[in-house]
Amino acid sequence: ALGVSVTDYTFEDCQLALAEGQLRLPSDTCLLEFAKLVRSLGLKPETLEDDLDKYAASAMKMKKEKVDLKEFSAYLEFPVSSTLESMFALFDENEDGVIDIREFVIALSVVCKPSKTLETIQLAFQLYQSESGTITKEDLAHILKTAMGVSQIDVTHLFRAVDEEEKGKITYDDFYTFAELHPHFAEDYLYADQMGAESGLETSALSAPNGICTDFSPDSAGDRKKPLQKKLN
Repeated sequence: ALGVSVTDYTFEDCQLALAEGQLRLPSDTCLLEFAKLVRSLGLKPETLEDDLDKYAASAMKMKKEKVDLKEFSAYLEFPVSSTLESMFALFDENEDGVIDIREFVIALSVVCKPSKTLETIQLAFQLYQSESGTITKEDLAHILKTAMGVSQIDVTHLFRAVDEEEKGKITYDDFYTFAELHPHFAEDYLYADQMGAESGLETSALSAPNGICTDFSPDSAGDRKKPLQKKLN
């Protein structure tokens, strides 16, 4: 009746986009798309934290195993459907038909607790850490790019800052202590390095046309016809 376009984003998506955690979602994040797929799959907001605990515990038992679509379906206990295939595609960056289940758990944690950055990072450490409780710079890059829903991210400066003793590996306690001393670590060590890079981490330039919510609408009507973009894109 108003002659205006519609969107299937929800108020929860707006909360996700504007969450006041240490990590702010960039404008090109795939996590808003992921959140829509989570709802379409039938996972309900009121039970999401319980679902997260269940999936995280299962992922820890699987360790570093990669899964195909059929195994992903069994892991989630949902039948294969177009929605499940779209969700799988978000994490199948190499298009080789397998995904790292840990990335799904991290993304679900962000959607479930968007403002509790350190809780998500602590969970991610548990998923990625070695037997000695440490992770490498490559692990941290995997964790943060998944938590922000981008295709790539440079964590070199952040990792060096946390790894004061230059061991080449860090624990969650190291990261937590650093985050307590530098609550704006993302702005200081991540966003500044990425501005102008291909990852497109543009958090400060997001427009808020109505003064409240960031504008995540497509640039043009033609964008709606594009196929589902993977995180790599």
